Amino acid sequence: MCYAFGSFAQSKKYLGQTPPLSKPKKFAPGLISTQAEVEFGSVFSADGTEFFYGVDIDQKPEIRYCKLVNGQWSKPKVLLKHPQYTYHDPFLSPDEQRLYFISNRPLSGKGAKKDADIWYIQRTTQGWSKPINAGRNINTDKNEYYISFTQKGSMYFSSNHAAKRSYNYDVYVSRLKKGKFQPSVRLGPGVNTRRYEADVFVAYDESYLIFCSIRGDASRRGDLYISFKQKDGSWGKAKDMGSLINTVSHELCPFVTKDGKYFFFTRNNDIYWVSADIIDLYRKQ
Repeated sequence: MCYAFGSFAQSKKYLGQTPPLSKPKKFAPGLISTQAEVEFGSVFSADGTEFFYGVDIDQKPEIRYCKLVNGQWSKPKVLLKHPQYTYHDPFLSPDEQRLYFISNRPLSGKGAKKDADIWYIQRTTQGWSKPINAGRNINTDKNEYYISFTQKGSMYFSSNHAAKRSYNYDVYVSRLKKGKFQPSVRLGPGVNTRRYEADVFVAYDESYLIFCSIRGDASRRGDLYISFKQKDGSWGKAKDMGSLINTVSHELCPFVTKDGKYFFFTRNNDIYWVSADIIDLYRKQ
């Protein structure tokens, strides 16, 4: 009986979708990945029973969510939306008590749009709090994009604040000490180049990074790259994830579930997933 219950519970995770194998496939087609909308930037809770993702509606991105309640998944609902400001790139904090995201809302929450900052909402007994800005050690007067966390709470993200050209983004890390984010540090040449590096996902144990970059032929769109942590603590030279993941389309928004089983990303305005076993192939190269 315990085994049967465990199998049933497992089958309900990840919206009850049939798990992918070695070839990427659309995630929850018709429910999450739809033809009528643009879906991107997704994250699951550690137990696979909460799902948050971005949807672009007429260039006004919003954040939606689904939740497994009493054995049934709720239909997608809007969590963050505004007629003037954008909300997207959701990511849960390590303790899952905060949902981080990016937005161009001003600090006051009123008035003209500003550059993109990293924000979060806090879980409360009444639901979620109002948006809270992540602070000056993270945000600048330029754009900050796409957040992910290590087990120890270090935040990885991208920014163009030091770039000579606005479309050149780099990957940064901010360490968490005594509950406060420290001034961010740009990663080294194993990851960052003079071109575009953004949409970074860091493994929970900080053993690897997956990020979007535009390299090579200038006509190409973004591809996903992977870099592994070296024995000296530096990041190894990033590897193109190749035809197993990348296509002529734009690949972005990587995420690997905390159980290490599934690798999610965005392609052709839809969310895809594949077995995370694929990551070991690049580790051995």
